[in-house]
Amino acid sequence: MSSEPQKLRILMLHGFTQSGPLFEIKTKALKKALEKAFPAAPKPGHLKDYPGGLEFFYPTGPMKLSYTDVPGGLAEPEDLRDEAYAWWKRKGETNDFLYDGLEAGLEAISNVLREEGPFHGVIGFSQGGSASGIIAALLQPGRKEAFDEREAEGGIPFPESFIGEGEPDSIVHPQLKFAVSYSGPGPSRHPKYRALYEPKITTPMQHFIGSVDTVVSEEKSMQLVESCVDGKGREGGVGRVVFHPGGHFLPTQKATTAPLIAFIREIVDGGAVNGSHVQEESVEDMDVPF
Repeated sequence: MSSEPQKLRILMLHGFTQSGPLFEIKTKALKKALEKAFPAAPKPGHLKDYPGGLEFFYPTGPMKLSYTDVPGGLAEPEDLRDEAYAWWKRKGETNDFLYDGLEAGLEAISNVLREEGPFHGVIGFSQGGSASGIIAALLQPGRKEAFDEREAEGGIPFPESFIGEGEPDSIVHPQLKFAVSYSGPGPSRHPKYRALYEPKITTPMQHFIGSVDTVVSEEKSMQLVESCVDGKGREGGVGRVVFHPGGHFLPTQKATTAPLIAFIREIVDGGAVNGSHVQEESVEDMDVPF
């Protein structure tokens, strides 16, 4: 009895005021570039451990937003009729802001991990980029123990929805192989959330930052970079911080998709390109602002 070739499964997390279906539309060009780079075997470029190619999954956050939830006019009323959701809301503008609805957002993601997983990586935009870092942290070995230690000092408890079945210290899902953030801000520096980033995230994570992003500043994105071990990448390896000359959107030109492809190949396949030489081609789709 034959089984289908294994695919590299990627969880895609949308940004604030978006939804899973909308994010799938917005990332059409990115998917096209990744599917071309990592096709199913025996096509050149396939990943040796994932000969089935790629599979993407786009969940929607649990919090339905209204126009009053959106600061600074980031969206028009007509944009919020059916497609505006969030993983949580942010209370406060300083670095020690509070999360409103964090438990519900994490529970929604944990349900996806349980019911649709396993996943090998996560890619997120804006709030989804921040969520990607949090999910990578929560699935990291030893993170629950860090939460237990901080809880005694007034920190939040380890999310109950991320506790697995069986062993007391089991986690809902294995550690991810990689995480990617586009315009994702770092976690709150409020002491109650310290266990989210101390110890630092060990899951390899790549960060894309817009040099003229006025929604999530470079400083805020760098806070997420600094929350990771080898945040900027290892010497001689693929760079893990990529700047692009745009604002708050997910870039899909070759100059930005090439580093992502190289990062995934380095982490998942050790940098090897299977099959004959693969020629890079630019993605014809235009960059899509969010």
